[in-house]
Amino acid sequence: MAARFVVPVGGDAAEFLHTTLSPNAVPFTPHASDSMDPGVHFARCSSKLRSLRGDSVNLKEELNLLFDQFISENYYQTISPSINFRPEDVCILLRHACALVPQSNEHLVIKFCQLVHHLLNQLKVIVDEPTLHALVSYIVRALSVCSKWTHAEVLLALSTVLYGNGPQCQKHLHGLLGEQGLLLLYSAPSQPDLELRRVALSCMTNICLGIPGQLSLEDKYRNQCYGIFLEALQAPKPDSCDELLYSAVIQGALKGLHCCLSGVKWRFGGGEEVGALLATLKRLMFQGTPGVSVEWPSVLYAAPLPQYEGPSTPKPPEPPKEAATPGKASTNKKKKTRGKGKKAEVNRGDGGDEEERETMVPGLPKGGGGGGGAAGGGESSTKPLTTSLYPAWKRTSSDSEYSDLEGSAQCKLRLYHGRVRQSALHCLLAVVRGVDKRMLYGYWSSFIPDAPMAGPPPLTLLSIVLKDPSPKVRACALQVLSAMLDGSRQFLGVAEDTATPRPSFTPFSLSLAATVRELHRCLTLALLAETSAQTLTQVIKCLAYLVSNAPYQRLRPGLLSPLWRHLRPYVRHRDVNVRVSALTLYGAMVTAQAPLPEVQLLLQQPEGSGGGSGVGTPQDAALSWRHRDGLSSPSKTPGSRGRSPRIRTPAEQEGAEPGSPWLLELCIQLVTETRDEQSDGEAGGTGAAVASEPSPVRLEALQVLAHLVRGYFCLAQVCMSELGQVSGRCLQESDPSVQLHGTKLLDELGTGIIQQNRPESTVPLPARLPMSQVVEFWTEVLRGPLNGALQSEHHPTLQTSACDALSSILPLAFTQLEDKIQMMCITVLLGLTYSENSLVKAAAVRALGVYILFPSLREDVMFVADTANTILMALEDKSPNVRAKAAWSLGNLTDTLIVNMESVGTDFQEELSDMLLLKILQSATRASADKDRVKCNSVRALGNLLHFLRYGQLTRSVFQRPLEEAVRVLVETVQSEATMKVRWNACYALGNAFRNPALPLDSAPWSSNAFSALCSVVTSCKNFKVRIKSAAALSVPARRGCYGDVERFICVWHSLATALENSEETHDFLEYRYCASLRETLLQALVHLLSLSQWEDMPALGASLAGDEGGAIRGHLLRYLRGEGGDRGTAGEGESGTESLSVLQRTEALQQTLAGLRELQVEGEAEGVRKEREIGRERVVDYLEDLLKSSAELELALSASAGPSL
Repeated sequence: MAARFVVPVGGDAAEFLHTTLSPNAVPFTPHASDSMDPGVHFARCSSKLRSLRGDSVNLKEELNLLFDQFISENYYQTISPSINFRPEDVCILLRHACALVPQSNEHLVIKFCQLVHHLLNQLKVIVDEPTLHALVSYIVRALSVCSKWTHAEVLLALSTVLYGNGPQCQKHLHGLLGEQGLLLLYSAPSQPDLELRRVALSCMTNICLGIPGQLSLEDKYRNQCYGIFLEALQAPKPDSCDELLYSAVIQGALKGLHCCLSGVKWRFGGGEEVGALLATLKRLMFQGTPGVSVEWPSVLYAAPLPQYEGPSTPKPPEPPKEAATPGKASTNKKKKTRGKGKKAEVNRGDGGDEEERETMVPGLPKGGGGGGGAAGGGESSTKPLTTSLYPAWKRTSSDSEYSDLEGSAQCKLRLYHGRVRQSALHCLLAVVRGVDKRMLYGYWSSFIPDAPMAGPPPLTLLSIVLKDPSPKVRACALQVLSAMLDGSRQFLGVAEDTATPRPSFTPFSLSLAATVRELHRCLTLALLAETSAQTLTQVIKCLAYLVSNAPYQRLRPGLLSPLWRHLRPYVRHRDVNVRVSALTLYGAMVTAQAPLPEVQLLLQQPEGSGGGSGVGTPQDAALSWRHRDGLSSPSKTPGSRGRSPRIRTPAEQEGAEPGSPWLLELCIQLVTETRDEQSDGEAGGTGAAVASEPSPVRLEALQVLAHLVRGYFCLAQVCMSELGQVSGRCLQESDPSVQLHGTKLLDELGTGIIQQNRPESTVPLPARLPMSQVVEFWTEVLRGPLNGALQSEHHPTLQTSACDALSSILPLAFTQLEDKIQMMCITVLLGLTYSENSLVKAAAVRALGVYILFPSLREDVMFVADTANTILMALEDKSPNVRAKAAWSLGNLTDTLIVNMESVGTDFQEELSDMLLLKILQSATRASADKDRVKCNSVRALGNLLHFLRYGQLTRSVFQRPLEEAVRVLVETVQSEATMKVRWNACYALGNAFRNPALPLDSAPWSSNAFSALCSVVTSCKNFKVRIKSAAALSVPARRGCYGDVERFICVWHSLATALENSEETHDFLEYRYCASLRETLLQALVHLLSLSQWEDMPALGASLAGDEGGAIRGHLLRYLRGEGGDRGTAGEGESGTESLSVLQRTEALQQTLAGLRELQVEGEAEGVRKEREIGRERVVDYLEDLLKSSAELELALSASAGPSL
């Protein structure tokens, strides 16, 4: 029979509520005021408080009672989600209360400060400016009036009020942070009360705290706080102080330092400021770490060689411990993990704060702690291995000499030490992100080891990653290491260890290569030892940063192979984030300097080969997340874990296509495998098939597929049909992200086919994908769901990506597609250029710019005209991105006009409408005044148009003004301060225009400006590529008359000669790689001018060659004729704009020039003029004859000296 009891309600004993006690009864809830809704309670108490006046009777008692009622209520929204307070009500309440509480009553002052902290902290209210000034003024007065025992509570209230309000309390900052400010006095290292120091540092932290959307604190106050925080961290620990309280002070200073360094670009001063900060943070990174006892340097100095901490004072020798072999250690570790069972695994997986590493790796000394505030070593356990791996505080109660109370204190101390280390790493992360990376590279050796060596290992970030007992601290260290590695490709690119090492000298490149290898070794150990899923994710992400930035082409092979094998089990880990990060790391490996021979070999290996697939790790029990209840054993190979029913049998594997990369098959499986969704919890009932993997895993697998196709297309092409089906299946799904990645995969497949069929491709013809298969692939794709993606108006990003995929069709394959498919592609693209979305319009215009280059379409006048009108319309779009793509497509269209002019002839020129060409010319001229992204291709289009126009068009009056405007725009662009790409395109455009024989270069008024601009740029521009393009443009005119009169001709000559003399003068070291190409282009231009020179040019040319200018040119011409110094190399190839001539061609060209000068006919001129010109010709002829003679003699001398040695 269930028991019954009665409860009085409302204090009336006569009224009873009968309640039955039973297991199913509703839990008892009192109906007194304690159960009142917090919002109602706050409103009632607030109303009572606001009704009080300073002259009220029993004011102190009423205030005391109301403060107690406020403080006793829990206003956390997690406890009462329905709480909804207005911040202004809280501010009004606090302002009224501070006016009522007399500062002479310290008891009420304390209650009021507790109320301020309680309400603002639990309700998450940032006070407004009037309340801020009222409360700060009241609290500052209270600190000067009340006794010292109240100051801790008062400062705590001040800290809460100042939270996020630092910039708003300008008139109080001087009193708080100025000279002799209150917070400076309380936070000084000389302050004996550590609790006051801690709360004062908290006040300063909240002042420095930046709130998004608000003004930041003034630099002078921020710098003041920064100095105080750093001083607190560097101050020695006071004697006989409480370790817990001292750790809290350090943690508070670290939080404040983090606020100073975050949110703004911190400017460090000169000298040792950065080194002192880094040294302090490094010391605190190991605060309380068991077994660490070293003498820490006060300053770290930037140096390419590693710095090692000196050992502390020598300790008495410890008794020898039994050493276990690595094999035994590994065995015992696995047994221990299995012995702990699920409880131990959950303890690690939950990310507890304090957990000891079990892997025997270098970095931290083993054994009982004692360092950094940890307890001293206890007696040795009966198990030597346990003693060597676990410090005293990690032992069970039966192994420890501590009482329960002491053990609880030690646990709390370890927790505080872990928080200090975590905060120090957060500060270091802010420093890494805020300091210039080039400055930080000098300190790498203090945080990253270069190679294992004899003696005590250095204490670095990797020591924390491998040995810190807290998974959160390990994760923070990995975040710092990832931030250091991010963007370090240029720095790590110096590393190289392929050369034979020198015993007497270790180059910096070899030391850096050793650092990369040590990073690989330690992070791989961490990968195998880590069991916390969150920290494991950070390990794999850090490895991905390392792989993305390391120069594997300059390192000995073998770094990626162990990592590749050890990573395989984690693709089937039960934690989704681990699986995603594992795929990210695989993606980084297949994109690192692809194609990399080592990765190519790893891709070709079957999945079950090598020892890596069977590697046992501490996480083995966590990997089989799908096969539970005895369906799968952790001891099975990772290749068998979590597989879908589509696992291949050995017979199927034998029948599979050779060379199919296992990673590609794995990713396809992750994307496509499905499972039947059970409905209503019935085992027999199945619903629709759903994807087995969550969306993040599938998306990452699709990205890996795209990376594989981009870097290793020759291996991926084996599964071309299957990849096309994967893309089609993705496009049919409802998830827009999956659809988007499917189209990106299609784009990469098409780009891979195009790259494989380029003329410069090194892939042999038998190894290329057959054209019939390419045509079949695109036919299936274009008949499939890609057409639907192109028309999905509700997903503009998907439409954009589909347009990009459509533009990656191989031109030859497009020609062989069915006519209706070709027409569909063109029609869809033309229609999408009218889309209201700028991204879709830009992608469609760009795709048309690709199609205009197709051989089957470029000669179609109607298609060219339709495309031109579409591009001209897009050039007027309000979106800069659309205009930039339209300008690029316009450049391609005008390239097509030039190709058709040279291949088809005048027929194509005559069929094209003059009015359309005029519209193109005018639109390109207007676009040349746009942003640089638009301008760089608009000027290219102008050059092509000026080259394409016929004489009949140029002489029409309607073309005269646009022609002059176009040339004026090109001249202004050449001389402008635009980006170098725009300027060299403008120089190229002028040279392209000079190729048109119909242009009146000899008589047009704008030609003088064009030559003057090019002459100015070739001698004065800082960028050598612009000089090269301008020199090439000056050598284009094929007739002497194009250069105008003698004065202009000689001006061009002097400009080229001056540019040749100054061809090695530059302030930018990177420009030196273009020196050879620049000299060759200038010399070809000078020889070209000599070949065109006429009788009237001889006096000036003779005087130039006979003087200092000729002497400076002579040496360069000799080397030019002999082919010395003219190798453009990889940097300069294709940059000159002129065809590189062989030594024989150069000599023959100069000989023909000499012969032409000898045959010059004397025209009827006055005797004096004729004699002057004759003398000039003789000087030029003598100069060239002597030059050819010297070149021949040098050639003979070299042949004679080389003869005997042969």
